[in-house]
Amino acid sequence: MPELPEVETVKRTLNELVIGKTVEHVEVRWPRIIKRPGDWNRFCELLAGETIHKVDRRGKFLLFDFDSKVMVSHLRMEGRYRLDPEDAPVDQYTHVIFHFTDGTALRYRDVRKFGTMHLFEKGEEWGLPPLIKLGPEPLSPSFSIEGLLADCRKTKRAIKVLLLDQSAVVGLGNIYVDEALFRARIHPLTPACALSRQDAARLHQAIIDTLSEAVRLGGSSIRTFVNSQGHMGFFQQELRVYGRPGLPCVNCGTPIKKIKVGGRGTHFCPTCQSRG
Repeated sequence: MPELPEVETVKRTLNELVIGKTVEHVEVRWPRIIKRPGDWNRFCELLAGETIHKVDRRGKFLLFDFDSKVMVSHLRMEGRYRLDPEDAPVDQYTHVIFHFTDGTALRYRDVRKFGTMHLFEKGEEWGLPPLIKLGPEPLSPSFSIEGLLADCRKTKRAIKVLLLDQSAVVGLGNIYVDEALFRARIHPLTPACALSRQDAARLHQAIIDTLSEAVRLGGSSIRTFVNSQGHMGFFQQELRVYGRPGLPCVNCGTPIKKIKVGGRGTHFCPTCQSRG
Protein backbone atom coordinates (compact mmCIF):
# COMPACT_ATOMS: atom_id res chain seq x y z
CA MET A 1 0.00 0.00 0.00
CA PRO A 2 1.40 3.43 -0.86
CA GLU A 3 2.51 5.26 2.27
CA LEU A 4 3.27 8.95 2.82
CA PRO A 5 6.43 9.11 0.64
CA GLU A 6 4.70 7.40 -2.30
CA VAL A 7 1.56 9.53 -2.02
CA GLU A 8 3.67 12.68 -1.70
CA THR A 9 5.51 11.67 -4.87
CA VAL A 10 2.22 11.08 -6.71
CA LYS A 11 0.96 14.47 -5.48
CA ARG A 12 4.03 16.25 -6.82
CA THR A 13 3.85 14.59 -10.23
CA LEU A 14 0.11 15.25 -10.52
CA ASN A 15 0.76 18.93 -9.85
CA GLU A 16 3.08 18.91 -12.85
CA LEU A 17 0.49 17.18 -15.05
CA VAL A 18 -3.07 18.32 -14.32
CA ILE A 19 -3.10 21.85 -12.87
CA GLY A 20 -5.39 24.11 -14.89
CA LYS A 21 -7.18 21.27 -16.65
CA THR A 22 -10.99 21.45 -16.82
CA VAL A 23 -13.20 18.37 -16.55
CA GLU A 24 -15.44 17.87 -19.56
CA HIS A 25 -17.04 14.76 -18.09
CA VAL A 26 -16.24 11.89 -15.73
CA GLU A 27 -16.61 8.24 -16.63
CA VAL A 28 -17.07 5.75 -13.77
CA ARG A 29 -16.58 2.11 -14.73
CA TRP A 30 -16.55 0.67 -11.19
CA PRO A 31 -19.07 2.61 -9.05
CA ARG A 32 -17.95 1.09 -5.71
CA ILE A 33 -14.87 3.31 -5.76
CA ILE A 34 -17.11 6.37 -5.36
CA LYS A 35 -17.95 6.63 -1.65
CA ARG A 36 -19.39 10.18 -1.56
CA PRO A 37 -21.88 11.13 -2.79
CA GLY A 38 -23.62 7.77 -2.66
CA ASP A 39 -24.89 8.21 -6.21
CA TRP A 40 -21.94 7.90 -8.57
CA ASN A 41 -23.90 9.66 -11.33
CA ARG A 42 -24.12 12.68 -9.04
CA PHE A 43 -20.35 12.49 -8.53
CA CYS A 44 -19.94 12.83 -12.30
CA GLU A 45 -22.45 15.68 -12.53
CA LEU A 46 -20.79 17.69 -9.75
CA LEU A 47 -17.33 17.55 -11.36
CA ALA A 48 -18.38 18.46 -14.91
CA GLY A 49 -16.97 21.88 -15.75
CA GLU A 50 -14.71 22.05 -12.68
CA THR A 51 -11.02 23.00 -13.04
CA ILE A 52 -8.19 21.48 -11.00
CA HIS A 53 -6.20 24.17 -9.17
CA LYS A 54 -3.84 22.01 -7.12
CA VAL A 55 -3.36 18.57 -5.60
CA ASP A 56 -2.56 18.31 -1.89
CA ARG A 57 -1.88 15.44 0.47
CA ARG A 58 -3.14 14.61 3.97
CA GLY A 59 -1.54 11.47 5.34
CA LYS A 60 -2.04 8.81 2.66
CA PHE A 61 -4.89 10.73 0.98
CA LEU A 62 -4.70 12.88 -2.14
CA LEU A 63 -6.84 16.03 -2.18
CA PHE A 64 -7.83 17.36 -5.61
CA ASP A 65 -8.76 21.03 -5.25
CA PHE A 66 -11.36 22.04 -7.86
CA ASP A 67 -13.26 25.33 -8.26
CA SER A 68 -15.92 24.56 -5.66
CA LYS A 69 -15.23 20.92 -4.76
CA VAL A 70 -12.51 18.83 -3.13
CA MET A 71 -12.04 15.19 -4.08
CA VAL A 72 -10.35 13.04 -1.43
CA SER A 73 -8.73 9.98 -3.00
CA HIS A 74 -7.10 6.99 -1.32
CA LEU A 75 -5.00 4.71 -3.52
CA ARG A 76 -5.24 1.72 -1.15
CA MET A 77 -3.21 -1.27 -2.38
CA GLU A 78 -2.53 -0.58 -6.04
CA GLY A 79 -4.38 2.55 -7.14
CA ARG A 80 -2.59 4.66 -9.72
CA TYR A 81 -3.28 7.87 -11.65
CA ARG A 82 -2.00 8.40 -15.16
CA LEU A 83 -2.49 11.21 -17.68
CA ASP A 84 -3.06 9.92 -21.21
CA PRO A 85 -4.24 11.25 -24.56
CA GLU A 86 -8.00 10.94 -24.91
CA ASP A 87 -7.71 8.35 -27.67
CA ALA A 88 -5.19 6.06 -25.89
CA PRO A 89 -6.42 2.48 -25.33
CA VAL A 90 -8.17 1.85 -22.00
CA ASP A 91 -7.45 -1.41 -20.19
CA GLN A 92 -9.76 -3.47 -17.97
CA TYR A 93 -8.22 -2.13 -14.75
CA THR A 94 -9.05 1.52 -15.47
CA HIS A 95 -12.12 2.30 -13.37
CA VAL A 96 -12.52 6.10 -13.30
CA ILE A 97 -11.62 8.50 -16.12
CA PHE A 98 -11.59 12.29 -15.83
CA HIS A 99 -11.95 13.52 -19.42
CA PHE A 100 -10.50 17.02 -19.85
CA THR A 101 -11.47 19.69 -22.35
CA ASP A 102 -7.94 19.79 -23.82
CA GLY A 103 -8.08 16.25 -25.24
CA THR A 104 -6.30 14.51 -22.36
CA ALA A 105 -7.70 12.24 -19.67
CA LEU A 106 -6.64 11.44 -16.10
CA ARG A 107 -7.20 7.74 -15.58
CA TYR A 108 -7.49 5.97 -12.27
CA ARG A 109 -6.27 2.40 -12.58
CA ASP A 110 -6.66 -0.08 -9.73
CA VAL A 111 -6.10 -3.81 -10.23
CA ARG A 112 -7.64 -4.74 -6.87
CA LYS A 113 -10.42 -2.10 -6.86
CA PHE A 114 -9.77 -1.10 -3.23
CA GLY A 115 -9.27 2.62 -3.85
CA THR A 116 -11.82 5.23 -2.73
CA MET A 117 -13.00 8.68 -3.80
CA HIS A 118 -15.01 11.12 -1.67
CA LEU A 119 -16.32 14.40 -3.09
CA PHE A 120 -17.02 17.37 -0.80
CA GLU A 121 -17.99 21.01 -1.02
CA LYS A 122 -14.76 22.93 -0.44
CA GLY A 123 -13.97 23.14 3.29
CA GLU A 124 -16.40 20.40 4.23
CA GLU A 125 -13.80 17.65 3.89
CA TRP A 126 -12.02 18.46 7.17
CA GLY A 127 -15.02 17.85 9.40
CA LEU A 128 -16.08 14.48 8.01
CA PRO A 129 -14.59 11.02 7.37
CA PRO A 130 -12.13 10.01 6.12
CA LEU A 131 -9.98 13.00 7.18
CA ILE A 132 -11.54 14.04 10.49
CA LYS A 133 -9.72 11.61 12.80
CA LEU A 134 -6.25 11.76 11.30
CA GLY A 135 -3.27 12.59 13.52
CA PRO A 136 -0.53 15.16 12.84
CA GLU A 137 1.60 15.25 9.71
CA PRO A 138 5.03 13.80 10.58
CA LEU A 139 6.97 16.32 8.48
CA SER A 140 5.24 19.36 9.99
CA PRO A 141 5.64 21.30 13.26
CA SER A 142 2.36 19.79 14.50
CA PHE A 143 4.19 16.49 15.09
CA SER A 144 5.94 16.83 18.45
CA ILE A 145 7.75 14.57 20.88
CA GLU A 146 5.32 15.50 23.65
CA GLY A 147 2.30 14.78 21.46
CA LEU A 148 3.69 11.41 20.43
CA LEU A 149 4.50 10.51 24.04
CA ALA A 150 1.01 11.53 25.18
CA ASP A 151 -0.57 9.26 22.55
CA CYS A 152 1.71 6.40 23.57
CA ARG A 153 0.75 6.73 27.23
CA LYS A 154 -2.94 6.28 26.38
CA THR A 155 -2.65 2.68 25.18
CA LYS A 156 -1.13 -0.69 26.02
CA ARG A 157 -1.15 -1.71 22.37
CA ALA A 158 2.14 -2.60 20.70
CA ILE A 159 3.91 0.50 19.43
CA LYS A 160 3.76 -0.81 15.86
CA VAL A 161 -0.03 -1.15 16.05
CA LEU A 162 -0.36 2.42 17.35
CA LEU A 163 1.82 3.84 14.58
CA LEU A 164 -0.22 2.04 11.93
CA ASP A 165 -3.63 3.37 13.02
CA GLN A 166 -3.01 6.99 11.83
CA SER A 167 -4.16 8.62 15.09
CA ALA A 168 -0.77 9.43 16.65
CA VAL A 169 0.85 10.34 13.34
CA VAL A 170 -0.31 9.95 9.74
CA GLY A 171 1.26 8.45 6.65
CA LEU A 172 3.08 5.48 8.14
CA GLY A 173 2.39 1.99 6.86
CA ASN A 174 4.09 -1.34 7.26
CA ILE A 175 7.36 -0.46 5.50
CA TYR A 176 8.13 2.83 7.22
CA VAL A 177 6.99 1.75 10.69
CA ASP A 178 9.45 -1.14 10.56
CA GLU A 179 12.22 1.15 9.32
CA ALA A 180 11.54 3.89 11.88
CA LEU A 181 11.38 1.45 14.80
CA PHE A 182 14.70 -0.04 13.71
CA ARG A 183 16.35 3.38 13.59
CA ALA A 184 14.90 4.18 17.02
CA ARG A 185 16.07 0.80 18.44
CA ILE A 186 12.55 -0.05 19.65
CA HIS A 187 11.07 -3.56 19.45
CA PRO A 188 7.79 -3.52 17.49
CA LEU A 189 5.95 -5.44 20.25
CA THR A 190 6.87 -2.94 22.98
CA PRO A 191 3.67 -1.65 24.65
CA ALA A 192 3.29 1.98 23.58
CA CYS A 193 2.68 3.04 27.19
CA ALA A 194 6.07 1.60 28.19
CA LEU A 195 8.05 4.05 26.06
CA SER A 196 10.08 6.60 28.00
CA ARG A 197 10.45 10.19 26.90
CA GLN A 198 13.90 9.27 25.57
CA ASP A 199 12.37 6.44 23.54
CA ALA A 200 9.71 8.80 22.18
CA ALA A 201 12.35 11.36 21.23
CA ARG A 202 14.36 8.76 19.30
CA LEU A 203 11.22 7.47 17.60
CA HIS A 204 10.05 10.97 16.72
CA GLN A 205 13.37 11.73 15.01
CA ALA A 206 13.51 8.31 13.35
CA ILE A 207 10.07 8.82 11.80
CA ILE A 208 11.07 12.23 10.46
CA ASP A 209 14.42 11.00 9.11
CA THR A 210 12.96 7.86 7.51
CA LEU A 211 10.11 9.66 5.76
CA SER A 212 12.26 12.63 4.68
CA GLU A 213 14.78 10.32 3.06
CA ALA A 214 12.04 8.26 1.40
CA VAL A 215 10.35 11.39 -0.01
CA ARG A 216 13.70 12.58 -1.38
CA LEU A 217 14.15 9.23 -3.15
CA GLY A 218 10.62 9.13 -4.55
CA GLY A 219 9.26 6.43 -2.24
CA SER A 220 9.70 2.67 -2.36
CA SER A 221 8.83 0.52 -5.38
CA ILE A 222 8.43 -2.76 -3.50
CA ARG A 223 5.84 -4.30 -5.80
CA THR A 224 3.95 -2.15 -8.28
CA PHE A 225 4.39 1.46 -7.19
CA VAL A 226 5.24 4.04 -9.84
CA ASN A 227 4.39 7.72 -9.80
CA SER A 228 1.96 9.41 -12.21
CA GLN A 229 4.73 9.74 -14.80
CA GLY A 230 5.52 6.01 -14.65
CA HIS A 231 8.76 6.40 -12.65
CA MET A 232 9.79 4.08 -9.82
CA GLY A 233 10.94 5.13 -6.37
CA PHE A 234 14.39 4.23 -5.03
CA PHE A 235 14.08 4.09 -1.24
CA GLN A 236 13.76 0.29 -1.38
CA GLN A 237 17.53 0.28 -1.95
CA GLU A 238 17.97 1.88 1.49
CA LEU A 239 15.71 -0.45 3.50
CA ARG A 240 17.47 -1.79 6.58
CA VAL A 241 14.98 -4.36 7.90
CA TYR A 242 11.79 -4.47 5.82
CA GLY A 243 11.86 -7.35 3.34
CA ARG A 244 15.19 -8.66 4.67
CA PRO A 245 14.30 -11.66 6.91
CA GLY A 246 17.31 -13.89 7.49
CA LEU A 247 19.77 -11.35 6.13
CA PRO A 248 22.40 -9.81 8.45
CA CYS A 249 21.54 -6.59 10.28
CA VAL A 250 23.39 -3.64 8.76
CA ASN A 251 24.47 -2.59 12.27
CA CYS A 252 25.38 -5.78 14.14
CA GLY A 253 25.14 -8.71 11.72
CA THR A 254 22.36 -10.52 13.57
CA PRO A 255 19.87 -12.11 11.12
CA ILE A 256 16.75 -9.99 10.66
CA LYS A 257 13.66 -11.68 12.07
CA LYS A 258 10.10 -11.58 10.73
CA ILE A 259 7.03 -11.97 12.96
CA LYS A 260 3.36 -10.97 12.90
CA VAL A 261 2.26 -7.85 14.78
CA GLY A 262 -1.36 -6.81 14.51
CA GLY A 263 -1.72 -9.21 11.61
CA ARG A 264 1.07 -7.53 9.65
CA GLY A 265 4.41 -9.02 8.64
CA THR A 266 6.99 -7.23 10.79
CA HIS A 267 10.77 -7.07 10.41
CA PHE A 268 13.26 -6.22 13.16
CA CYS A 269 16.72 -6.96 14.52
CA PRO A 270 16.54 -9.05 17.74
CA THR A 271 19.81 -7.51 18.96
CA CYS A 272 19.43 -3.83 18.05
CA GLN A 273 15.75 -3.85 19.02
CA SER A 274 15.85 -5.96 22.14
CA ARG A 275 12.75 -5.83 24.34
CA GLY A 276 15.03 -5.54 27.38
